[in-house]
Amino acid sequence: MRDTLDLLIRAPRAIVDGREIAVTVGVRAGRVVQLGSFDAVVEAIEVVELGSDEVLIPGLVDTHVHVNEPGRTEWEGFASATRAAEAGGITTIIDMPLNSIPPTVDVDALEIKREVAADQSVVNVGFWGGAVPGNLDQLRPLHDAGVFGFKCFLLHSGVDEFPPLSLPELEKALIEIASFDGLMIVHAEDAGVISSSPHPAGTAYAGFLESRPRAAENMAISQVIELSRRTGCRVHILHLSSSDALPMIATARRDGVRVTAETCPHYLCFDAEDIPAGATQFKCCPPIREAGNRELLWQGLSDGIIDTVVSDHSPSTVDLKRLDTGDFGDAWGGIASLQVSLAAVWTEASRRGFGLTDVVQWMATNTADQVGLTDRGRIAVGVVADLAVFAPDEEFTVDAARLHHKNAVTAYDKLGVRGVVRRAWLASPGLLVRA
Repeated sequence: MRDTLDLLIRAPRAIVDGREIAVTVGVRAGRVVQLGSFDAVVEAIEVVELGSDEVLIPGLVDTHVHVNEPGRTEWEGFASATRAAEAGGITTIIDMPLNSIPPTVDVDALEIKREVAADQSVVNVGFWGGAVPGNLDQLRPLHDAGVFGFKCFLLHSGVDEFPPLSLPELEKALIEIASFDGLMIVHAEDAGVISSSPHPAGTAYAGFLESRPRAAENMAISQVIELSRRTGCRVHILHLSSSDALPMIATARRDGVRVTAETCPHYLCFDAEDIPAGATQFKCCPPIREAGNRELLWQGLSDGIIDTVVSDHSPSTVDLKRLDTGDFGDAWGGIASLQVSLAAVWTEASRRGFGLTDVVQWMATNTADQVGLTDRGRIAVGVVADLAVFAPDEEFTVDAARLHHKNAVTAYDKLGVRGVVRRAWLASPGLLVRA
């Protein structure tokens, strides 16, 4: 019995090492201990045989999730968010430091968040720390306590308790974070550009788009790159929506600057031209841009300039989206997408000739590697056995009321998509710390 597996999954299709192959996956004590031929005869306590329409994939790792608990738990909480993640094939989330009260800007706040997450979470949960004015001396303690890096804003974050950094403050934070080889992740929009742009008001999406121009992202990203070059600190550009920035990111990398970038399903699935008047469920910052811009983001993924695709699940209560007035100036900016992000990305990726191997790379392997969870986000001997069964050809229509998100408002409501998560396995869901 010593050699008997806890679980054997016989998969005619599985994503392993960048290929789709037939394989048996053997699991013992929460780890993959064996990859064998499809017809291998192996003793196991439980044997699962997948259908020909199903693909075994690693559980996704979503490094950009706003859970909002404690403090704004009516927006979302660990119980609802992690159920939604599991239903969407996501087995690990990294929670953002803001929108909860208190924000995760010191170790005491981190411990509060860990305490409330511990007994509610059905997937793995890790935490980002925050970099805000006045907490420079908290960055190293937060790092030592196991956060995966630090988030900052270069303009108002939307909540007063998480203020932005000035460029001099950002440079000091980068110097400090570089001293222990940490990671700074940046909401990169320039406050000056936005303050000089038209103020958003009314129901026309074009007016909101004018209020958050590409120039705001382009300016901020160039500043972040220059400060990374100067300090040697690792930096990551959050929720890239401006394709204009792709050449400067590529050039910076060739120059040795340690910069990575992500984009999000809503920038890859929607375009500004098709957003109806008053449809504030599509409001997010930076905004969804034009169709041509969207295609250039897809090209950025193909070229490897964009490293990861993450949800930026940023929910709120229905009333904050101001669906009653449709006023883009008043509505909360954020899109709830955790449960549907895999299906949404796969639908659009497959239309453009990408394979499921690409999607797994962007949403599981690369995201795991970004935060140092190199024993997740892939199917290989020795890794944690967090796995999902995905039916890539099954179609469904998103119904916001049936999602596990706490509030039934999302830009994906009534959208037809391909790809259903039929099952997920988690080795041992719990709270994660940086290695």
